[in-house]
Amino acid sequence: MGKTLYLECYSGISGDMTVAALLDLGADQKHLEAALSGLPVQGFRTEVSRVVKSGLDACDFSVILDQDNHDHDMEYLHGHSDEKHSHVHKHGHEHRGMKEVREIIEGSSISTRAKQTALRIFEILAEAESKAHGVPVEKVHFHEVGAVDSIVDIVSIAVCLDDLDVTDVVVPVLYDGTGFIRCQHGQIPVPVPAVVNVAQANHLKLKITDIEGELVTPTGAAVVAAVRTSEKLPEDFEILATGLGAGKRQYRCPGILRAMLIRSVEAEKQESDHIWRLETDIDDCSGEAMGHVMQILLENGAREVHYTPVFMKKNRPAYELVVLCKKDKISRMEEILFTETTTIGIRRSELERTILKRRAEKIRTSIGEAQVKICTLPNGKERCYPEYDSASALAGKAGISFREAYDTIVNCWKTER
Repeated sequence: MGKTLYLECYSGISGDMTVAALLDLGADQKHLEAALSGLPVQGFRTEVSRVVKSGLDACDFSVILDQDNHDHDMEYLHGHSDEKHSHVHKHGHEHRGMKEVREIIEGSSISTRAKQTALRIFEILAEAESKAHGVPVEKVHFHEVGAVDSIVDIVSIAVCLDDLDVTDVVVPVLYDGTGFIRCQHGQIPVPVPAVVNVAQANHLKLKITDIEGELVTPTGAAVVAAVRTSEKLPEDFEILATGLGAGKRQYRCPGILRAMLIRSVEAEKQESDHIWRLETDIDDCSGEAMGHVMQILLENGAREVHYTPVFMKKNRPAYELVVLCKKDKISRMEEILFTETTTIGIRRSELERTILKRRAEKIRTSIGEAQVKICTLPNGKERCYPEYDSASALAGKAGISFREAYDTIVNCWKTER
């Protein structure tokens, strides 16, 4: 069972901030250094230190490059095709495209899971840069992203996530700045094009603040897009560990990325839930059609479907059709109702309900294996509910009534306890 990571990106996110936050969270620094020593890239060393940001103690991660590998800080923020920008060789840069990046990562000694994470981050970046510069993905050549420091940042993130055994990542929103920043090609707007492309392609939520400057880097956005599994925090959770990663740039905001390892806390006996009720009154639809639509609704995700006899205007006998479903099924349920019945209007409302905590199990009984649902009552006791299809099949197989099969399953469950 892996761990759940929550990234709080109120001050944005970048590659070095993420590495620092994960190290502060408990990732093994020596393990990371050993993994980086096996990276088939030369001309760098890493440094981990403590800094104070807005009075808070935070971890700082830096990649220190040899002069030949220096990437001129923020001048080269975006990938591009060497066909259009071959002049950058005069700065001593080595062009790296996805082919070279893949070879570097695949040739490293890091775990398979870490390799997959690092490659996924680079693939998302390449797609974003491809769209920004109008060149095929395989012709995108990186500078800030593909330079040694960023390869080290991305590989370090992948190694730390693997070391912490993170399998779920919650990131509700990315906070970014506004205005313009200078890059190799001139002034570009914030959020920068690569960040916008990553957010659009991967459905990331952006919140624009009034801070002038780039809070979310393309690397930071790609990391979130690659590893995020949810944008919603559990309703109740406990914090297992916290880490603060420091950013290098100075803005009005603190410039820190807070990371938390969290664990969802389930309700003790009962759980609150919301469900939607769809209802319509029908007085001109045949009984055969009504029976058919009930089956179709249930097959497409309705939780419950039932009819209630009613009298409508002009004393017409009719049926009120009620469907209970989750929010994401509303459009499909309404489509079925409009298509399969004669209704011309549907009412809907959201209902809050209290449900017992339950789990599905298979149990051995004297008449065969049965599928059951176990519910926990408010007093802590458990109750067994045999599933209808399972009990019916066992009744037919054993040559007994459904009621006898149902009671046999319940009694066997009580005996096994």
